[in-house]
Amino acid sequence: MSTLESVIWHVLGYAAMPVIILTGFAIVAAISIGLLSLGKDRRID
Repeated sequence: MSTLESVIWHVLGYAAMPVIILTGFAIVAAISIGLLSLGKDRRID
């Protein structure tokens, strides 16, 4: 593997980690908000 290929794979690897973490956080937050909104009182006065 050339130096350029090595650099590209390292950059992709290090860029993927925060993307995976932030995506997981966003999914968990969306599910939590959805579950919390199910129990919300929907009565309008």
